[in-house]
Amino acid sequence: MVERMTQIAVHLVVDDPARAATWLIDTLGARETGRYKQPDGTLLAVQMLLGDTALAVAGEMPDAGLRTPASMGGSPAAFHVTVDDVDAAWSRALERGATAFKEPYDAPWGERTAQFLDPSGHRWAINRAIA
Repeated sequence: MVERMTQIAVHLVVDDPARAATWLIDTLGARETGRYKQPDGTLLAVQMLLGDTALAVAGEMPDAGLRTPASMGGSPAAFHVTVDDVDAAWSRALERGATAFKEPYDAPWGERTAQFLDPSGHRWAINRAIA
């Protein structure tokens, strides 16, 4: 499914692949690289790059055990993304429907960081080294 395989590629199960792709583009600067449709024409997945990381967003397939974190009651993992401006990225995420998890703060390890849940329930940590 992923055209350009990196050492690790991420497959995110989401409520609506098209909406999730737009959200990732507008919020975190991801780039769309392809779309895959099912035989009936419905969208199966959107292939993307977030920085150098290959990423696919695809809808739930409960029969295959693929469900969103929101439908399972939470996410056991967080995706860490370095951004140019944590506060601006935080604001964009919340404006586009993210749920606050940890507001922006200066962490003792030398980063400005924050965490939010995207509309499908995935936890994202955004960070930037403090100059």
